[in-house]
Formats: sequence, C-alpha cells, structure tokens
Amino acid sequence: MAGRISPSNGAATRRTVVAGAAAALATALTGCESASPAGAGGTSDDAKAPVVSGHKPKGKDVIDVVADCGAKGDGRTDDSRAFARAYARAAGRVWDHVGRTVIDIPAGTYLIKQPHALLDAPGGKLKANGLRFRGAGKRMTQLIFAPSHAEDAYLCRNEDSWANVMFEQMAFAAGTPGASFFYSYSTGQAQDYRFTACEWTGEWTYGLALDGSNTNSEMRWDACRVGGAYRKAFLYSGLSEKSADRPQQDQFLNYWFNDMKVEYAWGNFLEFPYGGSITCRGGSYIVTGRRPEDTDDYGRTSTFFRFPRGPHHDSVQRFHAEDIRFEVRDPDTVVIDCAWDSGTVHFNDCDDTAHAFKSFAADTRPHRYRIGARGPLVRYDSCQLSGQHHYERDGDGTGPRARYDMCLLRNQSPRDFIDGAGDRVRFVDCLGS
Repeated sequence: MAGRISPSNGAATRRTVVAGAAAALATALTGCESASPAGAGGTSDDAKAPVVSGHKPKGKDVIDVVADCGAKGDGRTDDSRAFARAYARAAGRVWDHVGRTVIDIPAGTYLIKQPHALLDAPGGKLKANGLRFRGAGKRMTQLIFAPSHAEDAYLCRNEDSWANVMFEQMAFAAGTPGASFFYSYSTGQAQDYRFTACEWTGEWTYGLALDGSNTNSEMRWDACRVGGAYRKAFLYSGLSEKSADRPQQDQFLNYWFNDMKVEYAWGNFLEFPYGGSITCRGGSYIVTGRRPEDTDDYGRTSTFFRFPRGPHHDSVQRFHAEDIRFEVRDPDTVVIDCAWDSGTVHFNDCDDTAHAFKSFAADTRPHRYRIGARGPLVRYDSCQLSGQHHYERDGDGTGPRARYDMCLLRNQSPRDFIDGAGDRVRFVDCLGS
C-alpha cells in the first residue's frame, strides 16, 4: 500500500493507511472476510490450515467456447453470446470464493460485438480469486471487438469482483476505432492480473483503465506485443470515473513488463496520473507513426512512460527500465515525461540511438523531467542516449538530482547534453560526441 503524500501535506501517513487497509488487503487476496481485525492478535488467513466448505461445483473444469458454447470463430459470425455463456458458467462455478474453471478459446478469429462479453463482473456482486482464459497462441486465437459505439465500450469489466485473472496465448483487436479493452474498478478486490504471450492491435482509447480507490495492483505482462494505437494509453492508472477520492488511487502499484514488443503507431504506453512502482525489463519499444492530429492533452507527442503529476504517496514514485532498445523515429516520440516531486527513476543498459544519425536527432528531447528539492532522483547506468535530456527546475533546492554513469552520449558532449537545469545533473565517466 502507498503511504503518506510526499512532501507531507497533512494527509494520512503510511502507518495509518496500512493499518486501515490491512484487513481489506487480506480480504482482497482471499475474496473472504478477514477472521480478525488487524493488530488484534489474530493470525492471517495465509498462516491457517485451509478449511474446505461446500461442495465442488458440477460441470466441466475446462470450458471450450466452440464445443461447449457454440462459438464459430469464423471472423464473421457474432460470437458475443457464446463468450458471455462461457463466462457465466465460470462465474457460476466459484467455490469457496475461488474460481474453478478454465475458459479455452481454440484457434480461430472471433467477432465480438457486445461490450463486456468476455468478462462481465459489475458492481462487486461476486468476490472470487482465479479466472483463466487460455488461447491456442498469439494471433492463432484472435478476438475482434467491434461494438456499435466505441465510447465507454469495454470488452472486459471487473468491478471489485475478481482477483487473479489470467490471459494466455491470444490476440485482441479493436474492430471499432476508439473502443477499449479492460475496465478495472477496485476498492480492494480487483488485482493480480497476468498476460502471457498476448497481443493488442487496432485503434483503442484505453488498453487497461484503472479506476477506484485501492489495489488494482500486482499486474504482469510477459512476452506480449502491444501494437495498434491508443487515444489515451495502453495502461492508464487513475481514470477517476467512479472514485470518490482521487489521491487514493495512489494505492494502485506494482506493474511488471518483461520481454515486451511495444511497437505501436501512436499514443502513450503507460500513463499514471496516480499510482506507480513500475518495472520494465527487456524488449523493443518503438512508436512507428505519429498522432493524426493535435490533442489538448498531448499535442502530437507519443510517450512510452508518462507521469504527469507531482505529489504522490510514498512507495509509489519508483520506475525502473532495464535492457530495453528504444527507437526515437520522430521528434514527437518521448521515452519518459516525468513530473514526480520525489522518488527514483532508473534506466540501466538501455539504448535509444537507432536513429541518432538522422538530421533531427540532435535537437530531440526524448527524456523530460521536472526536478524539485526532493527529486525525483534520476540515474542512467551504461546507457546509449540520443538527442538532449530536458530538466525543468521546480521550486527550491541545489545540487545534483540526476546522475549519468558510464553512458555514451551519441549527439552531444556532456556539457551540451542537458537542456535546462544543468546544475541538477552529474556525469561520471561518460563519453560524448
């Protein structure tokens, strides 16, 4: 859980937030009421021997959307009812607050026109842990989401119902430009999502949109491809459509991306007005095109990592990128735009010099920071970097807040590499042009 706001403004401290949220977290992990209040001398549910109640539900443990639910998978027939039927069977087989069903989606192209047909859990009526969707392989199993209207149309919605949701070996395409993939609302239940060898294509508004006040945390992507385009972002934390207390969305944290192909036409990859604690390791990150028109929020820029707000709770302002190859194909491509007022940002063994030979490269600013008295503290280790890095001074404070160690500066000398508050930056054993 996140703690006090940094710098302190009289909001709750980490201790008070955690004490108040401990029971809720235990409940979220199990889908059950906690046995005793936090600090009352009780034992957490995980430390107790399991008690099995009720009876194993009837029906198949594995549901095939074609054989059992009538999906065609021909790319022309609307398979919305078949997918809704498969999800309803899985939701109906929850036992002891644990899901007991795997939904298999064989190779094929499935047209889905009805919003929420893949996962429909509204209003927190169900509390369960464990829901698994299993395809035949990336692109071998393809779901085309083509609602009649794109606005507020999501293929999946999980409103405070499911924890531990898995998607494996499948592709999702926006058949209607501006539709969205997944709406997740949580006040303590929705969390722990995993995507393995999945792909997104088409023009989306949101990939995943996180709303609510607590958890929406512990999400992992492995060997996935993020293609298509995004009017807002692939992962947007802090939607605030139903949240009564927007700063509470700093409880959204812990996101891991491993060995990704993030190669999309335009838009933002990660946008976090609230929440954070993000790790990206390995992969290729490329914006292949340009926004079709100027927007009020973004102009023409497309940004991989956008953190637009200053004050946050402790334990949230942490970002780490490692072993990633970026391509800056256009002056409007931004690797990171960070306005945090504290925390840490770390790039290790990353490279964005693929287009450093082009005429526009020397004048680009693909890494942008607003630096205050308490940071964020920024560090680059063994990176190869193009263009210039921009540092905007925010408030008081003197001395370095950023450090570049053993980096290769492709277009500039260290003296000319920083645009803005150069006194906030230190270079150690770096080579410039």
